[in-house]
Amino acid sequence: MDSAIKDHRVPLRRRPEWSDVIPIRQDDGPNPVVPIAYGEEFEETMDYFRAVYFADERSPRALQLTSEAIHMNPGNYTVWQFRRLILEALNADLHNEMNFVEVVAGHNSKNYQIWHHRRWVAEKLGTDAMNKELDFTKKIFFTDAKNYHAWSHRQWVLQNLGGWEDELAYCQELLVDDIFNNSAWNQRYFVVTRSPLLGGLEAMRESEVHYAVEAIIAKPENESPWRYLRGLFKDDTRSWINDPRVSSVCLKVLNSESNHIFALSMLLDLLCHGFQPSQDFKNAVDGLASESDSSSDSGLSKTICSHLENVDPLRANYWKWRKSAIPAQDI
Repeated sequence: MDSAIKDHRVPLRRRPEWSDVIPIRQDDGPNPVVPIAYGEEFEETMDYFRAVYFADERSPRALQLTSEAIHMNPGNYTVWQFRRLILEALNADLHNEMNFVEVVAGHNSKNYQIWHHRRWVAEKLGTDAMNKELDFTKKIFFTDAKNYHAWSHRQWVLQNLGGWEDELAYCQELLVDDIFNNSAWNQRYFVVTRSPLLGGLEAMRESEVHYAVEAIIAKPENESPWRYLRGLFKDDTRSWINDPRVSSVCLKVLNSESNHIFALSMLLDLLCHGFQPSQDFKNAVDGLASESDSSSDSGLSKTICSHLENVDPLRANYWKWRKSAIPAQDI
């Protein structure tokens, strides 16, 4: 609870409006093994909460009590659930409830109960909540750009309340700010594949492949655009293999002095799916080979795996496994 609120808090037992309530203490049994040392204010608040909860009292004072209990422990799902019942019974102003949740979320942005409650309120408000919810998630991203709960909530808002019109531009804004923001890459793919305004993956593939390739050239060590590029050809392996921009960006990175792990990885996948490399690819891979690479490897795919074992030691066993699965007639 905020220290300023705590300093001015009047104990419930001293408040006239609670004089008729008999608090119910927590029952830990006759011999609790490890009793929890609750603070006095928390213990009192929960004792009074049990009283109104068991009495099923859905009143303004009960609503205020849940507010105090939530400030003390935002993860108490029983309090949140009872609060929803009270809000419905009182036909409370849910716009005010949004403001309450925003205050609580300010210090607890990764709390499951808060996001579940926020979605419940937004669902009740319908499309009227769309802009507020999109703005709310933006505030979260400003301090935590990869907050899973906020991204999940934002996607729910788009699919259920709308707001697709500016979402691709928002993803672009985030990636301009940080091209390594994998959450923004994921959201971009979500928009490209799910937005009812863009025509789907096939309609967007041409421009998005261009975008991904440019991002790869700018930062070849960034795994996200490589993954994004592969995802643009989901369920269409033949087009992935035959699109010259895919193999060309691999070759360009291999011929540069950049980090080439992801270029080698994608080239290996292309080869395993039937891509026929030119001599330029073989020369580029041979140019990367070091004395520690296996000299007994025959075939481009196995050579790539051997090199990856050395330059990507964290996944060395994976590359060994990949090499063992390559047919003997590897090109």
